[in-house]
Amino acid sequence: MGFLRDVADKSRIQNSIKGLQKVRTWQLVVLLLIVGFVAATFLRLNNIGMVQRREAVINADSQGDEQAIINRLYDLQRYVTSHMNTDLGRGVYLEQSYNRDLQDWQSNSYGDANPNGNIYEKAQQVCAPQFKYYSYAYLQCTTNELAKYPAAANPASDTSKPRQEAYIHNFSSPIWSPDFAGWSVVACAVILLLIVVRLISIGVLQLLLRRRYKRI
Repeated sequence: MGFLRDVADKSRIQNSIKGLQKVRTWQLVVLLLIVGFVAATFLRLNNIGMVQRREAVINADSQGDEQAIINRLYDLQRYVTSHMNTDLGRGVYLEQSYNRDLQDWQSNSYGDANPNGNIYEKAQQVCAPQFKYYSYAYLQCTTNELAKYPAAANPASDTSKPRQEAYIHNFSSPIWSPDFAGWSVVACAVILLLIVVRLISIGVLQLLLRRRYKRI
């Protein structure tokens, strides 16, 4: 009876190995490559979508439309927080908004209330002829000129001065999202797991046949 049972067990193991071998490993690998390419494409599209929305924020910032800036920031936030592979890195910097607010602050702080007169106007008289349009270099020139005169208030105690970090906006991208990119990544993981399980299962069964049922 024991011999017959061993024969039956060996037959079942051999049938299991044949069943596993019906789908070739190379076929699963090819399928993995195809699905991997699809996943990479969708991940790339997610990233492109983030870049487009980030550029829309920067364009709105350059135009100075406050409501448009808020709307575009909301679009960016909603997209980034719901799609994987949309990390903003250091975030999006509203440079033009900062420059405009800093210029307004300089105009107020270094204006008519200054004991040296309206030194902001004096700075403009020096810098305006040097630049055809408003830019960071123009702002830096103004800042350098203003530094030559004392402000109406102690700059160290003035908390109204715009801070650059307040103009940087960043949003967290999820590790996984239930979109085309997310599900294609899951498909890749499942196929890879099948390949590993298949190889391990065949190896274990063949080892069992050689060691336990070698004499049958």
